[in-house]
Amino acid sequence: MKPARTKTPRKPPVKKGSQTSLKDPVGVYCRVRPLSLPEQECCIEVINNTTVQLHTPEGYRLNRNGDYKETQYSFKQVFGIHTTQKELFDVVANPLVDDLIHGKNGLLFTYGVTGSGKTHTMTGSPREGGLLPRCLDMLFNSIGSFQAKRYVFKSNDRNSMDIQCEVDALLERQKREATPNPKTPSSKRQVDPEFADMINVQEFCKAEEVDEDSVYGVFVSYIEIYNNYIYDLLEEVPFDPIKPKWNSCSTPMRNTDFVPPQSKLLREDKNHNMYVAGCTEVEVKSTEEAFEVFWRGQKKRRIANTHLNHESSRSHSVFNIKLVQAPLDADGDNVLQEKEQITISQLSLVDLAGSERTNRTKAEGNRLREAGNINQSLMTLRTCMEVLRENQTYGTNKMVPYRDSKLTHLFKNYFDGEGKVRLIVCVNPKAEDYEESLQVMRFAEVTQEVEVARPTDKAICGLTPGRRYRNQARGGPVGDELLVSEVVLQSFPPLPSCEILDINDERTLPRLVEALEKRHHLRQMMIDEFHKQSITFKALLQEFDNAVLNKENYVQGKLNEKEKVISGQKSEIERLEKKNKTLEYKVEILEKTTTIYEEDKRNLQQELETQNQKLQRQFSDKRRLEARLQGMVTETTMKWEKECERRVAAKQLEMQNKLWVKDEKLKQLKAIVTEPKTERPERPSRERDREKATRRSVSPSPVPNAPPVRLRHRRSRSAGDRWVDHKPASNLQTETVMQPHVPHAITVSVANEKALAKCEKYMLTHQELASDGEIETKLIKGDVYKTRGGGQSVQFTEIETLKQESPTGRKRRSSTGAPAQPDGTESEWTDVETRCSVAVEMRAGSQLGPGYQHHAQPKRKKP
Repeated sequence: MKPARTKTPRKPPVKKGSQTSLKDPVGVYCRVRPLSLPEQECCIEVINNTTVQLHTPEGYRLNRNGDYKETQYSFKQVFGIHTTQKELFDVVANPLVDDLIHGKNGLLFTYGVTGSGKTHTMTGSPREGGLLPRCLDMLFNSIGSFQAKRYVFKSNDRNSMDIQCEVDALLERQKREATPNPKTPSSKRQVDPEFADMINVQEFCKAEEVDEDSVYGVFVSYIEIYNNYIYDLLEEVPFDPIKPKWNSCSTPMRNTDFVPPQSKLLREDKNHNMYVAGCTEVEVKSTEEAFEVFWRGQKKRRIANTHLNHESSRSHSVFNIKLVQAPLDADGDNVLQEKEQITISQLSLVDLAGSERTNRTKAEGNRLREAGNINQSLMTLRTCMEVLRENQTYGTNKMVPYRDSKLTHLFKNYFDGEGKVRLIVCVNPKAEDYEESLQVMRFAEVTQEVEVARPTDKAICGLTPGRRYRNQARGGPVGDELLVSEVVLQSFPPLPSCEILDINDERTLPRLVEALEKRHHLRQMMIDEFHKQSITFKALLQEFDNAVLNKENYVQGKLNEKEKVISGQKSEIERLEKKNKTLEYKVEILEKTTTIYEEDKRNLQQELETQNQKLQRQFSDKRRLEARLQGMVTETTMKWEKECERRVAAKQLEMQNKLWVKDEKLKQLKAIVTEPKTERPERPSRERDREKATRRSVSPSPVPNAPPVRLRHRRSRSAGDRWVDHKPASNLQTETVMQPHVPHAITVSVANEKALAKCEKYMLTHQELASDGEIETKLIKGDVYKTRGGGQSVQFTEIETLKQESPTGRKRRSSTGAPAQPDGTESEWTDVETRCSVAVEMRAGSQLGPGYQHHAQPKRKKP
């Protein structure tokens, strides 16, 4: 009697990110492919098993003004040109497959420029399989004997798995066998010779410590990301992968020969993992089946002939290997029917399209658009790596732009701690790819500085280990036969000794005959019992067959009912799917419209910013122009004010001179009119007129025969120190008797550092026109100080002002009160008649002053 089943304890909930303190860096490896031609120039050299060095090619050194630069880059491991696929697999992919079997996710990229060997590394070639077939071979070698029967696990559209009992799985198998589905490969089908050599892996590889108390199911899917759209390569639709026709709106053209595939959408499941909604997942049971599915999708992948590569990948391909594990029940007979105990792990093998420069590939039309989308997605991947590194290095919390590209959005969970990430950088050492290889190396350098949280270990289900083999030993068919044989042999009587030592021995043979007869009799009884039991068993078997037949009829009826319900649900699902596709198409149109509007908005904002900057510059120029004009107006105003003052002073001086001349003429005229004498005097000679004019003039001219007067110098009040006498060249000589004089002074016309260094005092002579028209001299004095910088500075202390003044007119008295001189000579004070006896004439504006010309006028007698 079987023991009662107990409820399996649930696994404790594992909090996401509970091991965030444990992080592993992204493993970045480098593989260098051999040159196509031996005479090609090489720009990459393998230094050791972790370092490569880039040499600048000769042509680039000429273009860079002879700058020769060598750069070294380090990786986790470098694989040279002689590395085999087996060596690469053992180091890079083997640990990922081992983690897959133990319930952990993994992501493997191949990255590089076009023609660098990425597809060869991932897929391989005849007689030299790549990483993908080797991963499949290791997986099935490890779980081959522990696989569940087909359709025990069933995928749904929510990125999870449903589990079915053996009966439901059997019914579904019978149904599928009745209606063969091309999506499901057959294990009995012969291997396609086109790829038979690729999966013929000679080296046997198997994971260690596989859980023997679980059953496993393997599901594969294959998608591509083309022009930032996701397509299912396993979807059964008529499809032309080489020459699709596109109209001007960047959408496929509909015609009778070409039906484009429907792009898929990314969705998020209940565990916040990203998955492709509606993607085909095929359950496979062997390496041959899995690679056959891959090869069927590989034929649909978009490739094209470019100037650099005859079979250039035009899309990013993602081959997903999903491993489903479920523990056996407590008896070890059947799969535990608890969905919570299912463990799903996934290994994604990504073959990235190569980055390329359109000026080298000579791409046009569709190829040009494909290259732009490829480079844009790779640039987004690089930006995400840079932001992740910056957040981890500097502790910032910048948003990682995963959503900018479908590639990064699909695998964002891996960088958030959902599995290991490995990157194989494939490089071509030829000199023509130097610049592209340099960018690839820089991306690898950034990527290996990013750390990813270590995934959590699989929870233990709580059942007793060793259940599978313990059940086989207890009740398997081989064990039953062994137990029956042992019971039969033990029930027979033992045989006596058959050894005859004496020829006259008559007891040994009779004893042996007796024992054999007993055994024969026992055997006959057992045969009769066996016949009876067989008849009873046949009756029971007949009853069981009838019960099974009734059960089958009942199940068939129920199955028909379920099929009707399912057909109704399928029609409803198809209607909803059509509605969903219509809504998705509308959403896509709205997204494109939004993108156009956002682009227009950005352009308008940029134009507005440009106009604002232009107006700001114009406003600044206007303010500078206003300030400049204001300065010019101020300067011109001051200049004209000084000019007006000068002209007014000159005009005043001219008018004073004219008034003085007129006054003298009037006085002479008055003297002539009022002259009482009747006799006409003799006309004095010219010398006498000059003497009288000199004697009676208000401003007498200096006597030409007078002895010269010695100029008296005015001593400065600050004499005694050594001075710098700064007299500008524009100063005028005043010719005055009193002159400023400083002994032991250095006279300069322009101040200079050499003169200031030798003196302690400084004097500047400044001249300007006073308000009365005379020259005013100012002596500006100061002290000379040495500065910290080794120069000299002047601090002004006082100003002395020297003025020139013309002598004022003397007071005149009338002739009535004039006393007579005792010596009979004319006195200095004369009457008007005497003073007007000589007329004085001076030209207006003359610099000679009064007394330039003298004309004696004879006095007229009264009639």
